[in-house]
Order: sequence, then C-alpha cells, then structure tokens
Amino acid sequence: MKKLLDIYKKYEEIINYLIVGGLTTVVSLVVYYGLVLTVLDPNQAVQLQVANVVSWVAAVAFAFITNRKFVFKSKNKNVKKEMASFVSSRVLTLLMDMGIMFLTVTVLKMNDKIAKLISQVVITIANYILSKLFVFKKSKS
Repeated sequence: MKKLLDIYKKYEEIINYLIVGGLTTVVSLVVYYGLVLTVLDPNQAVQLQVANVVSWVAAVAFAFITNRKFVFKSKNKNVKKEMASFVSSRVLTLLMDMGIMFLTVTVLKMNDKIAKLISQVVITIANYILSKLFVFKKSKS
C-alpha cells in the first residue's frame, strides 16, 4: 500500500488530471445525451449542434473548477483571468479536435470512431500542457 501511495504522490497531478478528465467526459456525455433524449432532436442539424455546444460548455465549466481545485491546486486570486485563459485554451483544442477530425475522416477517409479516439488522446495531452504552462502556472515568488 505504501508503494501505491508513493507512486500516487510522485504522479499526483497527472493521476488527478486523468481522473478529472474522465469525469469531465462523463459530464459532457450526460448533458449531451440528456438533451438529445429529452428536448432536442439530434436529427435536426441545428439542434444537434446546440446539444453539442451546451455539453461542451458544461464540460469546460466542470473541468475549470475541478482542474483548478484538485489537479493544479491554484491559489491565483485572479480567477476571471485564469478562467479566460482556460476557456481560450479549450477553444484552441476544440479547433484542433475539429481539424484532426476533418483531416482524418474527411480527407483520409479514416473510420470516425478510431479518428475520434486518436483525436481525444492528442487533445487530452494538449489540454494538460496548455493548462500546466499557461493557465495554472505556478507564480515564482
């Protein structure tokens, strides 16, 4: 048990990031499926995109709060600036995701399910790097 605790302490930030990322995915899926199974019709292009955007907003909000508190343990007093940086970085990786999907599925004719898995790995790594380096960077004091 002590060995597991030592490993956790050594990789705490990354382990917590993966846990929070998994929970963020659950939030996104629950909101999306909740909307398309109750009030929005996924066969209508606009309603499908509304469900997708609302689920993305819910996931980003959840991710900001949990990453700030449990992963990066930010003490930054300027929460609005930190939040703006976080949302900006997530918009950037959303655009990366869209670009990867366009390239792999539309241009290269890859299976969309496999392409989405590949994209999610790239996006998860990019989100972590952007959060670590630009959003929740530790101040040098």
